[in-house]
Amino acid sequence: MNSVTLIGNAGANADIKSFDKSTLANFSLATNERYMKGSEQVTKTDWHRIVAWGKLAEQCETLITKGKLLKVEGKLVNRNYTNKDNQKVYITEVQAFKISEADLGQSQS
Repeated sequence: MNSVTLIGNAGANADIKSFDKSTLANFSLATNERYMKGSEQVTKTDWHRIVAWGKLAEQCETLITKGKLLKVEGKLVNRNYTNKDNQKVYITEVQAFKISEADLGQSQS
């Protein structure tokens, strides 16, 4: 099963693009992992690329604002393309099925 749930902060407002038959939203999400290294608490931040399509993408225009704590549910998608320098670029992103404001009581891991 390909299933991902992330809770983190939006890196910026969503980038919305409209096409003839659909809408696409892209945004970054920062998740934090906290752990102890000896007697020192360390925070590691990972950045995730999130994409949403259709009605969910349209909702992202008002839902996603920089810094907002979000819960994203979806699946991992791997894709690649050839850039202008003729180099193959590999991308892993989360294709969102559900995006909501996260409860403040939830941990941010």
